Amino acid sequence: MKTISLLASITIVLLSACTAETATAPNATLKSGLLVINFDKSIRPQDDFYRFVNGAWLAKTEIPADKSNYGIFTVLDDLSQKRVREIVEAAASQTADNHADPDTQRVGDFYASFMDEATVESLGLKPLAGEFARIGAIRTPRDLAVAIGRLQRIGVAQPFAYFISIDKKNSNQYISYVYQRGIGMPDRDYYLSDDANMKDTREKYRAYVRDLLAAAGDADAAATAENIITLEKRLAQVQWTRVQNRDAEKTYNKFTVAEAQSLLPGFDWRAFFEGVAAPKVDVLVAAQPNFFNALGLALQEVPLAQWRDYLRYKLIDAYAPYLSSRFVNLNFEFNGRVLSGTSEIEPRWKRGVAAVDNAIGELTGKVYVAKYFPPQAKQRATQLVANLQRAYAEGIDRLEWMSPETKQQAHAKLAKFTPKIGYPDKWKDWSQLVVRRDDLVGNVMRANIVDSDRNVAKLGQPVDRTEWSMTPQTVNAYYNPPANEIVFPAAILQPPFFDATADDAVNYGAIGGVIGHETSHGFDDQGRHYDGDGNLKNWWSDADDKEFRARTAMLVKEYSSFSPLPGQFVNGELTLGENIADLAGVAMAFRAYKLSLNGKPAPIIDGYSGEQRFFIGWAQVWARKYRDDELRKRLLTDPHSPSEYRVNGIVANQPGFYSAFDLKPKDKLYRDPKDRVKIW
Repeated sequence: MKTISLLASITIVLLSACTAETATAPNATLKSGLLVINFDKSIRPQDDFYRFVNGAWLAKTEIPADKSNYGIFTVLDDLSQKRVREIVEAAASQTADNHADPDTQRVGDFYASFMDEATVESLGLKPLAGEFARIGAIRTPRDLAVAIGRLQRIGVAQPFAYFISIDKKNSNQYISYVYQRGIGMPDRDYYLSDDANMKDTREKYRAYVRDLLAAAGDADAAATAENIITLEKRLAQVQWTRVQNRDAEKTYNKFTVAEAQSLLPGFDWRAFFEGVAAPKVDVLVAAQPNFFNALGLALQEVPLAQWRDYLRYKLIDAYAPYLSSRFVNLNFEFNGRVLSGTSEIEPRWKRGVAAVDNAIGELTGKVYVAKYFPPQAKQRATQLVANLQRAYAEGIDRLEWMSPETKQQAHAKLAKFTPKIGYPDKWKDWSQLVVRRDDLVGNVMRANIVDSDRNVAKLGQPVDRTEWSMTPQTVNAYYNPPANEIVFPAAILQPPFFDATADDAVNYGAIGGVIGHETSHGFDDQGRHYDGDGNLKNWWSDADDKEFRARTAMLVKEYSSFSPLPGQFVNGELTLGENIADLAGVAMAFRAYKLSLNGKPAPIIDGYSGEQRFFIGWAQVWARKYRDDELRKRLLTDPHSPSEYRVNGIVANQPGFYSAFDLKPKDKLYRDPKDRVKIW
């Protein structure tokens, strides 16, 4: 990257709308909330709305060398990372002699252990010696089961994942889940596809496994790597596809532990639960039963020596980012450069901030919200959520295709939604975590153990409705079906998503669209199978179910025609839930905006009407560029459509967009009314 000054100038333009500290942006921008400088007015909004709104930015911006993609979300991520860096560096400057708060001390010592590169280099693989010894001692199938459980507990979730979560069919209790895993590349298709890019990636993965093992002292690394990849391919062949894994009903298969013995022949579940420190397990849910059947055969047929090699590799791979530079660089070369096209590894401080965030992010989150999320921001966001939910209720009433009985059930579910804004009411307890400044790997390992043990301890306890799955400094949001909750961390509640100094139109288009999106997940193709209490329960009439499926089939067909790379298309089935959420979320946010006007006309600002600014607000938050390798990976693995289609694919179905920009049949985004998709 030689265009640092250009990139910096573009970033400053974005940050002028993205940071509360910046007060020097042009008044017109602050009043409208529009990033006018990013527009490309040579493109008609009726033909390509995404590039009309973001075209100048797309033309001038280059993806930073240490990133696989870059956009508005990334700018806010960078801002959040900068703020957290200040927090962790201040904490790291404390010592025990300064009588620092224990949690502040943990944060500071954790970050200091990552930044102490000299100690990390000198230790090499020594921090993993204890785990290598445990793996090396595997002599029986029972030993193997214990070892797999132990690896789960320290964050090496292979060859399957185990976790505790709310029971999808009894949301008042927790239950154990097991989920297919075991492969080292992002998706089964990386092992099975005949595509030339996939074949090339397989060869580079083979080299990565070999080189990682050689760096760890394996004298016959090439042969060991071949055995590992053969085993991974065996697991990939029986994995469910990502589309199959979206099915909420088919991935709920409940077994007693005794029944699970026949599900996974030859595997000692009690030994596994001993290893993962979960002695109370009586029942579990297997998401993909036939995968576990096949894994059972592999456990019996593959020699224990090969399983030891496999687990040893998985351990090194999982902890490579925290080891000496040789392992860090090998890990980056494959996972960063090959899979995502990233040309440079992030500077150490960024990786250190990420390590702290991944391990104990709520501890930094407490400081983050105190500094950067004032109470009035939470109050305003709470009001926006309430407005969106009122608009959603009105939208349900207006559905011409849904029966009164099903509408009643939809209203009942919506009324039970729990919004969470900014940060948790109760913070996680990390008092059991021991952090040492000279033991990075140990800190990561112990943090994983504390987190795993906290998760396991939920069994038999009342469901904790205060728990969050994201930290406050995360630029994202989510819907959790079994809890029937929508969650908006503090870091997304800032410009250009939410700007208290801007006119409401852009706020409703941006954060309103996000709020509507997360709410709509409760009514997407999978979320609709849960009732208001978070239980998988059919509340649809047969006729309404049939009509819903017909409408979503139109959306699948539409998105499957989008081709972001030559010869490669969006998977309309994989992305269906997110596309429904975008479509319905924008429609509900537009209705909420119109209701907020109380019948009064919106002002013209920067030459755009309120309705136009609403849709621009939605479009401008999706400005994003991808490297081809990253985009190729996302087309296989990401349930979200590429950003371009989250704009053009959505607005072309919105009646309000047609009136706002006066679309005519000759316009490229125009669709005949019978071809426009309306669900909620």
